[in-house]
Amino acid sequence: MALFSVLVGLLGLVFFLPGVAGSTSVQQPFQSWKNANTNKTEVLNPNVPWSEDNGPNSLFTPLGSLSVLKEHEYTTIAHPLFPKYSARIKKSDFCDPTVNVYTGYLDVGAKHLFFYFFESRNDPAKDDVIFWTNGGPGCSSSLGLLFELGPCRVLDDSGAKLHPDSWNTNASIFFVDQPIGVGFSYADYGETVDTSEEAAKDIAAFVSIFFENFNQFKGRAFHMAGESYGGRYIPLFASAIYDQNPQLVQNGFTPINLTSVMIGNGLTDRYTMFSAYYEMACTSASLPPVLDIKTCVTMKQAISRCEKWTRESCIEQYDPINCNGAVGFCSSAVETPYLSTGLNPYDISIFCRGDLDDECYPETRYMRQFLDDANVRTKIGVDSSITTNFTSCSSQVKIGFFDSYDTNRPETPIYVSGLLERGVRVLIYVGDLDWLCNWIGNEKWTLALEWNGKAEFANTPLREWKVNGKRAGRTRSAGKFTFATVEGAGHAVPYYKPKESLQMVQRWLAGEDL
Repeated sequence: MALFSVLVGLLGLVFFLPGVAGSTSVQQPFQSWKNANTNKTEVLNPNVPWSEDNGPNSLFTPLGSLSVLKEHEYTTIAHPLFPKYSARIKKSDFCDPTVNVYTGYLDVGAKHLFFYFFESRNDPAKDDVIFWTNGGPGCSSSLGLLFELGPCRVLDDSGAKLHPDSWNTNASIFFVDQPIGVGFSYADYGETVDTSEEAAKDIAAFVSIFFENFNQFKGRAFHMAGESYGGRYIPLFASAIYDQNPQLVQNGFTPINLTSVMIGNGLTDRYTMFSAYYEMACTSASLPPVLDIKTCVTMKQAISRCEKWTRESCIEQYDPINCNGAVGFCSSAVETPYLSTGLNPYDISIFCRGDLDDECYPETRYMRQFLDDANVRTKIGVDSSITTNFTSCSSQVKIGFFDSYDTNRPETPIYVSGLLERGVRVLIYVGDLDWLCNWIGNEKWTLALEWNGKAEFANTPLREWKVNGKRAGRTRSAGKFTFATVEGAGHAVPYYKPKESLQMVQRWLAGEDL
């Protein structure tokens, strides 16, 4: 979420840290090792291959099991290949009493990324692992956890309630507040991350640190999922993990078994969205037209200029300044008319409710109040340096991504092609009532995507998929690529359709057709 406000705004050594969770701690990343033969301290060089007889790989001892973690103190883990990174992690009794829960921070010098990890309710020793991030850019994955698909949801003032249709029903799952400045993530001295490429480096390192330190997850099927601006994040994050695997193997570590990516109502190709905004508002693509004829005529006349300008300045030859001008024109011509109606950009069937912080969903204020509770913060180990109220989405992070032109980058679909060509499965699912990252624009880019299964995918007609005998949406699939709509859902599909979204994910993880 928060793309609405975007538019409007145009291991090795293990350290047990004393003190209770929530206290500030000094990190000690693995940067050197003791040579037993010379009794000298050697500087770690991550670019030099290691063997079992020489170097830090021979001395690296993974933590081994999550079972050794404690509730009232952090344990710090690291990885010899990532000397600038470490992670502190603790056990928690937060949210889901039926499973083991862990929270912590990825520490990158003065930058600190907060995460939750929930084990599967089914068989945590064998079930797949999912990584989840919300979008924005700048929105906390606590939205995914407590508003959409997590083990508990906070939708009113009575607090957290166990969610029977959580995605951890058959999988263990991470929720990560990224990049720096989002949710409970923070920086010591104002450091920022303003591009998806930079954010991808941090996530790839984090995943390797976690999987290498906890032996039960080595080789486990791993799926990366996200929503909204996650349509840009996830292709880059997954590609960074895939491209990092050869270095892990070369140095004697277990590669990450990247199995699939799942993108919900994503902004993967914003340039297919401009004409789709017209179609959603001015045709019966999902519901009867919501704009008057005169406005729709004006929008339609602007589309050809919009597409020509963005094609020349953004797609064929990326020019950041001219591209930004083109995007500004297109936004004014085809986005502003809808946004001026007061209709919810995340759900074309209803009006926006609440204030700006609510992102059109007043229910999210209960989540914010819940996460402001001092007892909750202590329980999950929020760093004591964070004293401000919780915010669902950071305007500062959003502006940083705007200023770096990350939101205009045209190459994201090519990352998806690269993943497909290397055998990584890709699921694009879309709630059919969302206007902002709608099913029409997402279908357009999936049909146009260049990959070895393009012809088969494009020639496959949409068919119904069902849950409990009832139509849940439409889907097409070829090879490892699947596109699906979710009928009656808005931008946050699991919030609208929890049972259908869980069925979709369970079938996907099992390798079954929807």
